[in-house]
Amino acid sequence: MQKAPIYIYQLKTWPNFVWKTAIINPLLTEVRKKQAYLLGRMRGLGFPLQEEANLEIVTLDILKSSEIEGEILNAEEVRSSVARKLGIDRPGWISTDRHVDGIVEMMLDATVNYNTPLTEERLCGWQASLFPAGRSGLVSITTGAWRDNPATHPMQVISGMMGREKVHFQAPEAALIPDEMFALLHWFNEDNEVDALLKAAIAHLWFITIHPFDDGNGRIARAITDLQLARADKTSLRFYSMSAQIRKERNRYYHILETTQKGTLDITSWIEWFLQCLDRTMDESEKDLAMVLQKAAFWSKHIHTVFNARQRQMLNKIMDGYEGYITSSNWAKITNTSVDTAIRDINDLVEKGILQKGPAGGRSTRYSLE
Repeated sequence: MQKAPIYIYQLKTWPNFVWKTAIINPLLTEVRKKQAYLLGRMRGLGFPLQEEANLEIVTLDILKSSEIEGEILNAEEVRSSVARKLGIDRPGWISTDRHVDGIVEMMLDATVNYNTPLTEERLCGWQASLFPAGRSGLVSITTGAWRDNPATHPMQVISGMMGREKVHFQAPEAALIPDEMFALLHWFNEDNEVDALLKAAIAHLWFITIHPFDDGNGRIARAITDLQLARADKTSLRFYSMSAQIRKERNRYYHILETTQKGTLDITSWIEWFLQCLDRTMDESEKDLAMVLQKAAFWSKHIHTVFNARQRQMLNKIMDGYEGYITSSNWAKITNTSVDTAIRDINDLVEKGILQKGPAGGRSTRYSLE
C-alpha cells in the first residue's frame, strides 16, 4: 500500500500552487503602496545618498541572512567588501577574506544583475561562492553542483540532540533535483501573470522545498528573493532588507515553512506571512535609512574637514550604531594602532568639535559624537 504524502512535493499536482486572492490581494495592495512611497522617496534624494543607502542595506542584508543560519560575520569586513565591489572608493576600508568576498559576490550578482536569467550554472556559482574551501563547518560538501546524496541518506532538516532529533523536513531525493530545478527555473524566468511580489514568495518556498544543495539553501533562497524583489522594484539599488526582518522573525519563519511544506498546495498562509513580513520590512527601512541620511548629513557638513583613515573608520563605525564604548583602548584595538596614536586621533576630533569627552579621566575616558 502506497504511503500517504507527507510533504507537498509528493502531492500529485505539485507544483501547481494556489492561493486565496480575497486574502492576498488586500495585503498586496498595501505592500505595493509602501513600496512606491519608499522608492519615490529614495529617488528624490539623488545618486550619492542612494549609493550610500544601497551600501548600508546590502551590508545589512548579508549580515542578517548569515545570522539566520547561525553565522556571524564581521560587519566592517562585509561593508568594505561590498563597497569595493560597488566601486565606492573611500579611505578606511579594511581587508577581507575570500569567504566574505564570496558571500558578497553572490548577493551583488543577485541584485546588480537582477535582469539576468536565473540558471543552474548561476545558482551553482553562488553556492560555490558561499563555500570557497569546499567545506561547511568541519564537513566537506559538494560545491558548485546539485547534491548527490544517496536515497539511503536523505537530506533532512533536523533539530535536537543525538538520540532525540526531530525531523522538520525531508527534501526530495537527489535523483529528482535536475527535473525539479528545470521546472522552477523555467517558471521563474518566463513572463507570466503572477505579480512580481507574489513571485518572490513562491520562488522562495519552491526553491527551499527542493533543497538542491548540500548546504547554503537558505541563503540562496533569500538571494533569489532579493533578485525577484529587485525585479519588482525595477532597480538594482536596495533600500530595504527582508533578511533583516526574517532574522527578527526567525522562529516564525521556520514554523510557517515547516507547516506549509507539510500542508497542501494552497499556500495562502505562506504568502500571507511573506507579504506581512515584507510590509514590516518596509516600515523598518525607515529607521535604517534615517541612519544613512544622518551619516550623509555628517559627511556633507564636514566635507572640508581633514580626517585620517583611522578617524573615518571609527566615525563610520560610531554612526553605524557601534554598541561598545569609545575609549582610547577600544579605538587602538579596532584601528590596529597604538593607544598613544588613538589618543592623538581622539583629541584631534575633540578639538574639531566632533567628539565630546565624558566625565571619567585617564584611558577609561569615554567619548561620543557631539
